[in-house]
Amino acid sequence: MIEVNKGTDPLLKRAFSLFRKTGDGLQILYRVRGKGTGILRNMKEGTSLDMLGPLGNFYPLPSEDQTPLIIAGGIGIASVFSLIERLAGKAIVFYGARTQDDLLMLKEVREYAHDVIVSTDDGSAGKKGTAAETLRSFLPSYASSPAQFCIYACGPYPLLKALSQTTKEYRIRAYVSMEEHMACGIGACLGCVVKTHDGYKRVCKEGPVMTATEIVW
Repeated sequence: MIEVNKGTDPLLKRAFSLFRKTGDGLQILYRVRGKGTGILRNMKEGTSLDMLGPLGNFYPLPSEDQTPLIIAGGIGIASVFSLIERLAGKAIVFYGARTQDDLLMLKEVREYAHDVIVSTDDGSAGKKGTAAETLRSFLPSYASSPAQFCIYACGPYPLLKALSQTTKEYRIRAYVSMEEHMACGIGACLGCVVKTHDGYKRVCKEGPVMTATEIVW
């Protein structure tokens, strides 16, 4: 949770994924969408900001005999990049975006992934379609042994919903990082809850990573 302004406009901190850790500190990857990210874009180097974190949980690592399949939609790459980096040389990444210009850090992803399958909505790069559709076309060849995979995903809600339907069909365990608006980041305000089969859960506290099957889509 990052405070983008010392004043009251905007008042609340903004929630970001920790993109990766380097020798110099932590990196945040974001797309300019509103006032908060607009302020961040215009900040000068050396500006000090208050940050609360790390908060929430992380993706459970796969077992030694599992192949991790990582699905990222657009800016969702920010959430899964450190996992790709940690699983260097092991993960097959399905990276989708609206256009080729929305494929961020693609060179770096390719450096760490075992393989990268790119897709775009307009067909300007890779396969035409979403990352969930590309995954669905990939899985039939392995229908007899789905347990060899463990899936991790972050992206827009429709992408995660479609992914959950596919993984349920193939009986593959999938972890999704939910993106909800957050106010406090510590589970007090209940502003980021999602409905699950075990009741409502807080994305900032019990999440953001949850199993795809526990969410009521």
